[in-house]
Amino acid sequence: MTDEDVDPAAVLALPMQDNDANAATVRDYLVKLLAAVWAEGECFSVKRPFGNSGWHFDVYTALARGGLVTATFDEVGWLDMDSAAEGRADQLIAAAIRHLGGTNG
Repeated sequence: MTDEDVDPAAVLALPMQDNDANAATVRDYLVKLLAAVWAEGECFSVKRPFGNSGWHFDVYTALARGGLVTATFDEVGWLDMDSAAEGRADQLIAAAIRHLGGTNG
């Protein structure tokens, strides 16, 4: 499956596991992230936007559970993925963000 085979709307609709943003879907998570950037302005913490580091992995987990990236989970549920899978996840999220904005470029 290539990135072109994945509908950005499907990425946005993926359910999220429990997360510090209390987002139900990837769309909700990204909207809350943008709202936090706007509200906090120059005080926005790129490392801890919702209070904890590793926030990218909240979205990566949704992509992995949705079968869009290859990853494994350890016995306590922590995500393990290689850099190629992270790169693919980043591309999928970038396409989903462009879709949110109504652009394809």
